[in-house]
Amino acid sequence: MSESVWKSLGPRTNLVRRAFVTGASSNALFRVLGPAPHFVGSRACIECHQTIHDTVMSTLHAQAFSALQQIHQDTNPSCLACHTVGFGAPSGFISAAATPQLEGVQCENCHGPAGNHAANPDDPTARPRLEIAAQVCGGCHTGSHQPTFEEWRSSAHSGVVEDLNSTNVIESCGRCHSGSVRWSLLEGKPLPVGDANLGIQCINCHEPHSKTANPHQLLNPVASTKDYSLSTSDVFTNKYDPSINICAQCHNHRGAAWTISSRPPHHSPQYNMLLGTVGVLDTGLPPNQPASHALRIKDQCVGCHMQSTNYVSEAQPANTGHNFAVQSFDVCQACHNLPGPLVDFTTTTISNKVQSIKANLDLWATTKAPSSLVVKYGARAWEYSNPGDLSPGGTGPSSTEQALIPVVIQKARFNLYLVLYDGSYGVHNARFAVTLLDTAQNWVDTELNK
Repeated sequence: MSESVWKSLGPRTNLVRRAFVTGASSNALFRVLGPAPHFVGSRACIECHQTIHDTVMSTLHAQAFSALQQIHQDTNPSCLACHTVGFGAPSGFISAAATPQLEGVQCENCHGPAGNHAANPDDPTARPRLEIAAQVCGGCHTGSHQPTFEEWRSSAHSGVVEDLNSTNVIESCGRCHSGSVRWSLLEGKPLPVGDANLGIQCINCHEPHSKTANPHQLLNPVASTKDYSLSTSDVFTNKYDPSINICAQCHNHRGAAWTISSRPPHHSPQYNMLLGTVGVLDTGLPPNQPASHALRIKDQCVGCHMQSTNYVSEAQPANTGHNFAVQSFDVCQACHNLPGPLVDFTTTTISNKVQSIKANLDLWATTKAPSSLVVKYGARAWEYSNPGDLSPGGTGPSSTEQALIPVVIQKARFNLYLVLYDGSYGVHNARFAVTLLDTAQNWVDTELNK
């Protein structure tokens, strides 16, 4: 706005519901004109959306107002905004007596006021918005009583590490790194070209419209013991398995094999390490060696990484576990008397083994590797063409030169990076991690002793 004159920045009708403003000052003011919200309740949606309406009515969202009544807070305005439809708006919830059709969380809480759409379904300007961003859920799942949104936003799930819109990565990497891509693949929708840089959202783990066979309306179970991986080259619909652990859907080795020399295995072998189904031994591929954590912890990953506590006070708010960090070792005490020292011992032991093997691989590279590799790559002569985190600062032997690296060195580095990129330093499956590292150490020693 300049003085008292408003300047139009777009057409009167904006069907894409977004606009980009360039050259505006930092203190510019904007206003958006539109029809007044007209809330009508989910009954107006039944004619066209009967199936979804019926399943939503069976969820806890539909019982949100009843939950307030049970604790005698059904007239508390600070609660009604999230437990009713449109509270505070002219056509929104007023009271149980005046507007019973607007009790609970319904379609319009997430999709916006639908009265104009219900009156004229063919009018595209009145069509409610379909939005998968976590902010839709975060409007209510927030604050000291239920800080789900804040916790999720502080986690790595909420962001993307690289541009996922390019054609060579949008489906391959986006299937686990982009919330919009994964939703599109699961729903059979076209890939969201140009809109893939969206982290993993609430809707990627939770079914919003109905109860499922899993707790908290999760799309997948919280535990499984069937081996699973989904590589970037797999056809998603052919390989997707809804019976696999919700975390393992993405936290799997992605088809890693010691014969792949271009780069180390991805930073995601946690599920396979937990089950002991990845890596290579003297006898070949390892048989299943599941950790006690995979069998005894009923909720597997969730059991440790999503510990939750109830709200006590503003000084002691709730914790929903949605930052996915291990908050304490209290849950370990059911099986371990002194879990803290045990974790310290395990992680220190594995860390020392990793560094020892890395040092021996460097020694092999500088003293035993073919001279052509030593001259060009020095201590990185044992590495992948694109070295992993253990050898920063340069490239490794080319795809052709990889054939000059002994097979056992290639197998050893594979085991080494699997344990390193599991990220738990043995906590997930200590015995199996030690087995992989000891096998790797023996192979490297064999080459050093030649």
